[in-house]
Amino acid sequence: MSTESFFSALARFRRRILPERTEQALLTRKGLMWGFFGVHGAFLIFALVLSLRGEAFSDTFIYRDWAAAGFDDARLTGGPSPWVYPILALIPMAIAGVAGPGPFFFLWVLMISILDAVALGKLTSWGRDRASLSAGWWWLVFVFIMGWLGFARVDGLTAPLVLIALAYGVKRPFVASVLLAIGTWVKVWPAAIMLALFAVVRNRVQVVLAGIAVSAVVVGLAAALGTLPKLLNFLTQQGDRGMQLEATFTTPWLWLSVLQAGDSRMYMNTDINSMQVDGPGTAAMAVLMQPLLIIAALLVAGLIFWALHNGNSAGGVDRTELLLAGALSLATAFVVFNKVGSPQFMVWLAPAVAVGLAHSFRDWRVPATMLIGIALLTFCIYPLFYDALSHNNPVMALVLTARNVLLIVLFCWSVRRLFLIGRKQPALHGAGKEN
Repeated sequence: MSTESFFSALARFRRRILPERTEQALLTRKGLMWGFFGVHGAFLIFALVLSLRGEAFSDTFIYRDWAAAGFDDARLTGGPSPWVYPILALIPMAIAGVAGPGPFFFLWVLMISILDAVALGKLTSWGRDRASLSAGWWWLVFVFIMGWLGFARVDGLTAPLVLIALAYGVKRPFVASVLLAIGTWVKVWPAAIMLALFAVVRNRVQVVLAGIAVSAVVVGLAAALGTLPKLLNFLTQQGDRGMQLEATFTTPWLWLSVLQAGDSRMYMNTDINSMQVDGPGTAAMAVLMQPLLIIAALLVAGLIFWALHNGNSAGGVDRTELLLAGALSLATAFVVFNKVGSPQFMVWLAPAVAVGLAHSFRDWRVPATMLIGIALLTFCIYPLFYDALSHNNPVMALVLTARNVLLIVLFCWSVRRLFLIGRKQPALHGAGKEN
């Protein structure tokens, strides 16, 4: 089946279950607003119920304990250190814990919801850009599917920041760089998007200055708080960890564990609250993953520079399209070549796809569809059936394998996209915004 045939069939299916009047109502500013309140309202109610019971959810239990202990390792009874994260990640945790442990989870979800609202507004020009409303709905659907992870992890704070930065993109590189630098000091992965921005924009000095300015403020904050010696701890805290169960490159050992072959096994690393796989060769692979990730990132960055140079030589290149394809390629490389591979990493991929859909819906519908599939499979993995997966369930191992294969396909699609932009394929230009 061709791509056009597939999406034509998908459109026919959508029309069968969604009346035309309803679809038209949804694709309005008001419809998108109600969609936002529906998705985020559901998670806010869930968070409120748990908070009223004195509970949290998933990793927010850990964040809450860190905040209550003042981020002091000496006051913690075990588990991971708060300094596995860059220092700016601790600020929203402190804000969520300002009223004590009770309302922590509700305030955490509320902060993410506010950031999501700003991101959705920027993506759609606050509902005025009708052509981008479909992209807004795609973002909401993705947030809904990934909500159990996005609303319970630091990654849920950084994804809307990166989306806003990409929406500013090549037109406002300094603003975009400031947002990406802030995001990097919350969770490292936005640095990949900053690399793509640096490669694409005309005035690269602005990108560098923004990064330096934000970093200087962060260093000053750490000095004022007396935490300067711990500022770069996040670079070393997890360096000796093994291959995480969900990581793409762990898949062979996953199946060895499921089939009880080769002395492979799954185990919980309680120091970092992570399920890992141990077996012949896993220690060597864990050591190799860091240089593999660096090499993959550098190769993708080199491809972005080549695409810009070659595209300009051939008569011009769409820098926004190049930025988005480069951002998706680098973000996907950070997932595929990562020995950690936590389920929440999937949210890293959504900002570039959402802005890509707003830029040219037709061109970006393939990765958008793949990413929804990745999100659904990830939802099945966590929170639904993670216990079964961690106990060698072959069906869940197959689900995880399918998810990892889709990630590799998405990476190949984005790299191919970069190559085609560099060759200045006519189909890649002038498509505009379509729904």
